[in-house]
Amino acid sequence: MYNFLLHLHSGLRWLILVAVVIAILKSLIGLFGGGDYKKFDKIVAVAFVGMMHLQLLTGLILYFIYSPFITYNMGDDVSRFWSVEHIALMVFAVAAAQIGRSISKKTQDAQVKFRFQAIFFTISLVLMLLGIPWDRV
Repeated sequence: MYNFLLHLHSGLRWLILVAVVIAILKSLIGLFGGGDYKKFDKIVAVAFVGMMHLQLLTGLILYFIYSPFITYNMGDDVSRFWSVEHIALMVFAVAAAQIGRSISKKTQDAQVKFRFQAIFFTISLVLMLLGIPWDRV
């Protein structure tokens, strides 16, 4: 089960990165192009946030149930990264994505939708990029 979840968690990362780039680009195009908020814009945003939630759930299951590597030893840089930094950055990334989606869902103005999605999805992307273990990709 550990290997399956680890591969799912690792592979889903790439889909999420593609989805967030598409969501940010669509939001920026809509914001600066003055377009309407269309069904495809909603689908991209919902897919991105949904995948983020699935990724968080998979990561939490790995972290708390299956991981043989979490030792909670803060003196070691690698252990500190996995025990604190990675999980904290990713939880904040999911929160930023959810906030952007929630705010954009509640407003009727397309420009406000695009603006909040662009801002919060970009924050989410930056947090994800900081939290991805690039030396282990």
